[in-house]
Amino acid sequence: MRGVLADIVPEKASRNLYIETYGCAMNLADSEVVASIMADKGFKTTQDIQEADVVFVNTCSIRDNAEAHVWGRLREIKHQKKTNPGMIVGVLGCMAERLKTQFLEKEQIIDLVVGPDAYRDIPQLIAQVEEGQKAVNVLLSREETYAEITPVRLSSNGVTAFISIMRGCDNMCSFCVVPFTRGRERSRDAASIVHEATELYKQGYKEVTLLGQNVDSYKELDSDGNVLNTFAQLLEQVALIAPDLRIRFSSSHPKDITDDVLYTIKKYNNICNYIHYPLQSGNSRILELMNRTYDSNWFKTRLNKIREVLPDCGISSDVITGFCSETEAEHQDTLEMFKYANFNFAYMYQYSARAGTLASRRYVDDIPAVVKLRRLNEIITVQSEISMKKNQAEIGKIQTVLIEGLSKKSDQDFRGRNDQNTVVIFPKEHYKKGDYVHVLVEKCTQTSLIGKVVEQVKF
Repeated sequence: MRGVLADIVPEKASRNLYIETYGCAMNLADSEVVASIMADKGFKTTQDIQEADVVFVNTCSIRDNAEAHVWGRLREIKHQKKTNPGMIVGVLGCMAERLKTQFLEKEQIIDLVVGPDAYRDIPQLIAQVEEGQKAVNVLLSREETYAEITPVRLSSNGVTAFISIMRGCDNMCSFCVVPFTRGRERSRDAASIVHEATELYKQGYKEVTLLGQNVDSYKELDSDGNVLNTFAQLLEQVALIAPDLRIRFSSSHPKDITDDVLYTIKKYNNICNYIHYPLQSGNSRILELMNRTYDSNWFKTRLNKIREVLPDCGISSDVITGFCSETEAEHQDTLEMFKYANFNFAYMYQYSARAGTLASRRYVDDIPAVVKLRRLNEIITVQSEISMKKNQAEIGKIQTVLIEGLSKKSDQDFRGRNDQNTVVIFPKEHYKKGDYVHVLVEKCTQTSLIGKVVEQVKF
């Protein structure tokens, strides 16, 4: 994902800020925090990099491909700086944390490097740059959650918004760089989250997505370490704000999805029937190498429990093909798991070794690229067939959809998502963004449902 900030405010602002965001929704939420910090110091955001006094690139380290995009973009920005030599260029986020030295040595245009836990320090770092120094702060924190900072909603549709409920991750999956770039897990206090969601609802937002590296392990603790609120309790508190405020959450780790969470989703109609349930591999030996803490049978058992409690739940997943030493038979186990799991959709990737991870230190990345790609394409084929069949099964049914904005392909159509997180497209007619509507599905593609509104939903 690449996003550019929309114009914000204050009229007193005398300097312009431009931010590009790469990677996950957590990065977009971080950019909104940065924009808020900078607005307090008199910076107005702009969509035109040529107008910028300060340029930030908020980065992602999850895969080689994500980092390659950032390096390429920095080369383009180098040309922009030639026409605006006073422009300050900073790199934020996960790549900043992971590659701080390389950024300062390889890219002479970069003036400051800031990790995910040091955004409050940005104004001071800019002051250092203005004094002729390079500036770096990539210190990780065990406490920072930015809880009291009201994010500036960037490129917002005015209907949906992200709320970061926790930061960092304590799961040491062997392939993942997140614990090294975002630090240890820590949760915001529930009151600040509920307050943020309540304010968004008052401003007209109709859906919030609670974000974290592993939201199901959310725990608010008191000073003695006692649990004040679990994720299930937080979900309930947000659901009680208003019946027409939809709640989604992302992401989950299978080991932490408790029955309490499932029954809370079932209890409240405004908590969406959708869970992201990452598989990574269908083979138990590979899962052990990945340090996922479950085997394939456990994954199936938990999946069955989700469907027992929430029969209509939309379930998506992640998978990595060609992990170190994966055999052809083990790849077949993943294909079979996909057929068993019947996911609505999935995020599917080839293994990309990340420097500093346990896998990069302990295992050999020994699967040829051509084999990784072939295995990936086989999984994509299986999932594509499943997704198409699941969408075809919705034809003739009525979906409750929150209108989020125009369709990407036609300004005569609206788009939104149903309870299971599937995109639904339908004619605009007299409806407006932010309305809830019932849509009769008439046809579908592999990725979306297409139909017409039969009535507006009243609360």
